[in-house]
Amino acid sequence: MATCLSCIPFRYKDNNDKASNDGHKKLVEVLMINSQSGPGLLFPKGGWENDETVEEAAAREAIEEAGVRGDLVQLLGFYDFKSKTHQDEFCPEGMCRAAVFALQVKEELTAWPEQSTRQRSWLTLSEAAERSRYPWMREALTTDFSTWHDNWSKDGGRVDPSSR
Repeated sequence: MATCLSCIPFRYKDNNDKASNDGHKKLVEVLMINSQSGPGLLFPKGGWENDETVEEAAAREAIEEAGVRGDLVQLLGFYDFKSKTHQDEFCPEGMCRAAVFALQVKEELTAWPEQSTRQRSWLTLSEAAERSRYPWMREALTTDFSTWHDNWSKDGGRVDPSSR
């Protein structure tokens, strides 16, 4: 089984909903990019080089594909999926396993390596779930990311290095 990585870049935006009882509540948004092979959006993903850790590779993919830098704050889980690009004589069914991380965006770059072929979109969690190209990315967002984020934000959004 081939392995790859992905990250769910996120940020906070002021919630201007006047109907909300909590006027200071921040709305979480996630960043998705267009797919180069069809409709729907996806999170940055890819493989890693021999001289880098999976965390370094996740951060690199976020820069290359989505043009964002930030802090990897949590490994959310592992997701299995089929990939046409990973089908070969050793793995004819093309099964892959992706390690998915939460990445808190600190900087949005004005120029990045894949800017000519990638458009980025900041979306609410529900918008991202609706527009996700792959079911495994939707599952990572709606289950592990949402659950982790709810707990993390209640704890003040502190990075615990031992949790990675």
